[in-house]
Amino acid sequence: MAEPSLARSGAPLALLGGRSPAAVLARYWQRRALLVRGAISVLDELAAFATRDRLFALARRDDVESRLVTRIGERYTLAQGPFRRTDLVRLPPRNWTLLVSGVNLEDHDADRLLRRFAFLPWARLDDLMVSIAAPGGGVGPHVDSYDVFLLQAAGRRRWRYGRQRDLALRDNVPIKLLERFTPAHNDTLGPGDLLYLPPEYAHDGVAVDTCVTCSIGFRAPSFQELAEAFLDDLRDVVALDGRYADPGLQPRSHPGKIDAAMQRQIATALKRIRIDNGSIESFLGRWLTEPKPLVRFTARPGVLRADFVRHIGRAGVALDPRTQMLYDRTTLYVNGEAMTMPRSDASMLRRLADRRRLNARDCQGLAPATLELLHTWYKHGYLEAPS
Repeated sequence: MAEPSLARSGAPLALLGGRSPAAVLARYWQRRALLVRGAISVLDELAAFATRDRLFALARRDDVESRLVTRIGERYTLAQGPFRRTDLVRLPPRNWTLLVSGVNLEDHDADRLLRRFAFLPWARLDDLMVSIAAPGGGVGPHVDSYDVFLLQAAGRRRWRYGRQRDLALRDNVPIKLLERFTPAHNDTLGPGDLLYLPPEYAHDGVAVDTCVTCSIGFRAPSFQELAEAFLDDLRDVVALDGRYADPGLQPRSHPGKIDAAMQRQIATALKRIRIDNGSIESFLGRWLTEPKPLVRFTARPGVLRADFVRHIGRAGVALDPRTQMLYDRTTLYVNGEAMTMPRSDASMLRRLADRRRLNARDCQGLAPATLELLHTWYKHGYLEAPS
């Protein structure tokens, strides 16, 4: 598995049309759309996973999220996977789209495509969704709540898009479609072309011919979503001693009234909950690296530590595509778990999170405690040791 390219902010990238990451982030990121013709000139890396047979196979699995959207006129229908083989081979010649999420979790070539965007923080990365559509297929005019790069892998897709204030949705449809759509741009993308759209940018993509599109999504969670997740997380960390008590209770002539003394006592107890920056940082790191619900790791409990250490000293080690690894000033976060950054090899562990692999030379100088940690992750299925 190749290392992701950690682009220097001032260096131009063909992926961005010869622009530097710094220039794109300053001018386009979360501001306006960007169309790049020929962003990827060699599409061989897409061939393994962006095919009809591969996508149909993934859509039949119960551990992969997939959806099928069919359009008849202005009427859309939605079906959720997994699908039977007969569901897919009997699809009509026009007006359907099959969307498969998390393809990067299942295919190393797909994961490598994602890592081309290493000029953006992994903390914002969601996944790679790949869609295959028959002529006329699409999911209708809509907006997304995240940044997305739409890379055309095969065939042609016509995109109409633009910023609009009216985001009212149609009633009585199974997918979120805009009631009114007023696009400002109309472009047809061919193989290798790339279109970036910020969140809440209205867009509608329709297949001109049978086509495959890769959607690289970067999540932008709402504060409401974060607040709900944080409050749910507090259940596991809050510990309030004591119990409500009213030993001096007097007879009441209005038993339906909540007594002010009860309100004060409960309020005093709940105000003992302290939310500090450390609690928020820990929650955020664990939340950002929490694997998606369908993700399953393949454990290797029988691998001896000595064998593992010898192997990575020759071949290096890499994160499994399903593994999410981030860090902050003091803490490592791996697949929803937090651990204090060890003093020894902290730079190498940060390198592993950034580049998603360590080469053989990196591994040869690691401290015993770090090797023990990597061995544990390997047994859990979090790491791969390339052959």
